[in-house]
Amino acid sequence: MKHEIDEKPKGVVKKIGGVLLKLIVIAVLLIGAVFILRIAPNYIRNEITDKTNLVINFSNVTGKTKQEVLIEDDVIYLSFDDIKNYYDDNIYYDEEYNQIVTSTETKLAVLGIDENEILVNGEITRIDNSAKVENDIFYIPISEMEDIYNIKVTKVENKVIIESLDKKLTTAIADKNLHIRYKATVFSKSIEKINEGDKLVIAEVEENTLPEGWVKVRSQNGNIGYVEEKKLRDIKVEREEEKYENRIDGKVSLVWEYFSKYATAPDNTGEKYDGVNVVSPSFFNLDLKDTEIENVTKMDVVSQAKLVENVGDEGVDYINWAKHNGYKVWPKVTNDTLSSTIDEFSVIINDYELRESIINDILNYVKRYDLDGINLDFEYMYKDDSEAFSRFVIELAPQLRDIGACLSVDVTAPNGSDNWSLCYNRHIIGEVADYIVFMGYDQYGTSAFGTTSGYNWVENSINNFLNGEDVPAEKIILGLPFYTRLWKTKNDEVVGKSQVVGIKNMEDSIPDNASKDWLEDLKQYFIQYEENGYVYKMWVEDEESFSLKLDLVEKYNLAGAAYWRKGFESDKIWEIVKQKFEM
Repeated sequence: MKHEIDEKPKGVVKKIGGVLLKLIVIAVLLIGAVFILRIAPNYIRNEITDKTNLVINFSNVTGKTKQEVLIEDDVIYLSFDDIKNYYDDNIYYDEEYNQIVTSTETKLAVLGIDENEILVNGEITRIDNSAKVENDIFYIPISEMEDIYNIKVTKVENKVIIESLDKKLTTAIADKNLHIRYKATVFSKSIEKINEGDKLVIAEVEENTLPEGWVKVRSQNGNIGYVEEKKLRDIKVEREEEKYENRIDGKVSLVWEYFSKYATAPDNTGEKYDGVNVVSPSFFNLDLKDTEIENVTKMDVVSQAKLVENVGDEGVDYINWAKHNGYKVWPKVTNDTLSSTIDEFSVIINDYELRESIINDILNYVKRYDLDGINLDFEYMYKDDSEAFSRFVIELAPQLRDIGACLSVDVTAPNGSDNWSLCYNRHIIGEVADYIVFMGYDQYGTSAFGTTSGYNWVENSINNFLNGEDVPAEKIILGLPFYTRLWKTKNDEVVGKSQVVGIKNMEDSIPDNASKDWLEDLKQYFIQYEENGYVYKMWVEDEESFSLKLDLVEKYNLAGAAYWRKGFESDKIWEIVKQKFEM
């Protein structure tokens, strides 16, 4: 009995010990599983096996594309919407001419639907495969567009790899057999086995976004993942990022010079403008004529879709003078701003062929006179024509950039009337053009009554450009006036037209009996005096008010300043400009 009693507890202990051991093993396995789930993430396949995958640089975007990639006889097609998403957000379909117009930094390409040719910067090229429509969806032969978008298109197994040739390219060689990992950790599953000697492309990533010692790579098969840098050799940069900017190093300081077909270019022999590095003479004009027709058509204005030049021998001498003194020459291109011709302009700006006629004139003049750029000054347009004008800028900018010429575009303040202010898509213009020039004057113009350029209005407008219109500061040129207006009033009503008064004539225009009050919000003097039963009023534009507004360039780190116009300024103005820009 004693023996049996002694043996029973030993068996119980043995069983309890076995249970405890199992529990410990289970606990260890659970802890291990949690550990693996936390630091060894599973491989989540972003490759879709039932259709062609699209890899753009270092992203497999197959799951994000609007339409599937089409491949027909080794020709690769992307949908219109996917081109818009990844390569050209300004691409559009021109219904009138049944064509797709797409652009890059230096190319404007036009593809007729079902036509085996492409127009690139005005030159026709035959292509084997055309843009087409399938199930009401436009498709573009991306493999035919390598030179347009500056890309390389490669098909590998079930992938199409598109590499941007204007981006930095860094490559490396596998120093040993290795695995590309889904995540930057040795515990992550393998995406692809790489043999020693195979070439990999290394991605540019932001600092501190990867664990130390890891790099993001793309294999020759288009697989994207991570490897340890120590397992690579011969890391080198094969191609630097290519930039197409035509902007000036440092600040722009531009002065407009006005003359027309009635007045030739000035003889500036021996003269030099201190503080200026760009001159903009008014050389070219879209000479519209009122057709006096109720419903204007293309046939009524087709002969007007051309620029009238005002250069001549004097203009050539002016260009030579400017270049001799180190100035860039960006002549002004204007439309007819008369209200009577707004319908004629509307027809032209809405028609692709008429727009291209004007653009071709601009390009030819730039080449003929060896110009450094163009200052586009199209004003007084219908609000409904804002998209058409944006297309004009979109179509002009890359072709100018291709021949090394800069494009600056003049626009008014963001808030105002339909035909004067709301006719500009400032965000698009600021994105496409090299510079956007805010005309910070005529706050109250010829038909209104008030200051020409109040400091608070100018500053508020700059903030609207930056925050409301999303125009980058480095592209904004602040246009300032060398003039103001003298108003003749009776019983607080304006009598007749205002009189333009240049800064150089300001003191002579203010009689001794005038009252003079400083307006802190406008940062300028307001003067008033009586004469012959009328009350004259003027918001003074002088060296002090000009200098304070010019300080906004530095305050907001803008691209520079421009001045309307040469001939209105005092001698002291150039001293202020030179001091501000240290030229």
